Amino acid sequence: MRPMTSPPLLSPSPSRLLRRILSRAPSRRNPTTPPPLAPHLGRRLSLLLPASMSSSSTRTPESVVADADALARKVAAIRAAGAAKLQVIADFDGTLTRYWYDGCRGQSSHALLRQGNEEFDAKREELFEHYHPIEINPDILLPEKAKLMEEWWGKSHGLLIEGGLTREAINKSVADAPIAFRDGVVELFEFLEARDIPVLVFSAGLADVIEEVFRQKLHRSFKNIKIVSNRMVFNEEGRLVAFKGKTIHVLNKNEHSLDMAAPVDNSPEDPNGSTDDYSLVKKRTNVLLLGDHIGDLGMSDGLNYENRIAAGFLNTNIEKSLKDYSEAFDIVYLDDAPMWGVVELASDLCP
Repeated sequence: MRPMTSPPLLSPSPSRLLRRILSRAPSRRNPTTPPPLAPHLGRRLSLLLPASMSSSSTRTPESVVADADALARKVAAIRAAGAAKLQVIADFDGTLTRYWYDGCRGQSSHALLRQGNEEFDAKREELFEHYHPIEINPDILLPEKAKLMEEWWGKSHGLLIEGGLTREAINKSVADAPIAFRDGVVELFEFLEARDIPVLVFSAGLADVIEEVFRQKLHRSFKNIKIVSNRMVFNEEGRLVAFKGKTIHVLNKNEHSLDMAAPVDNSPEDPNGSTDDYSLVKKRTNVLLLGDHIGDLGMSDGLNYENRIAAGFLNTNIEKSLKDYSEAFDIVYLDDAPMWGVVELASDLCP
């Protein structure tokens, strides 16, 4: 679906972010600078053009913007329309969460699960070792990769059911897992919640696990956050017996999934509250999209948006993938960057 053309710059007094984009003057963050105390303070975005990067550079920039003029126009248009027209669509694994954890690969909401059955845990690990290199390989065409991802998810879900996963195992797995949100995620959620901006978390992972990660790692709720992901069905004994709806994997999660995925639970423990009428979300025609795969750009498919700013997190294979990412996303954050750049971007969109 082709979005409407963005209007020219509308703000008579461009923000700091707009001025930096328009000037095309690169600025690099001092890595020793502490994170800001509030969303509107402190950290500056490093807005660099790929052309400014050279093989002789001894330091990798934090972020890259390929088309500064286009990004500036989008920022101005969304800013002029106001918070009531904006929604945020975010991936979970590797986007809201860190890619690296204490020097090792952080676990996804799928990978962290331990069923209490070593045989089935080992089988799922074998699937990861086989399919994950395919997932991150930029040389495999998307249609072929999508079929392989569907195959991977189907096999993994089947093993979870066959191995007798329980709710208790989910709670313990999250407690023991090397998984953490990026620095700045809480501040971003607080900023968006204060302005009644909805956040749809689209994930190819497991909704029940993600909700438990929110409970255990953030220790608070956000009324504006909804999770669209693979949701489990448990029997009276708390044992997994099925999955609801169609399988959501890394390359097919989008706004059409709102109709095929189960709504967020309305239980008192649910961190995300009751489910709103999604038709209200679809009326918000400006989008800030956050993802770590080029396929995540499809999360806004099915939404007739006017303006979309896509922010990508390129966590690995940087040298090989940067060109494709910088062409696909409006801004690319490198090396498992914190969320502070997005916090500042959001504050410029909704001052």
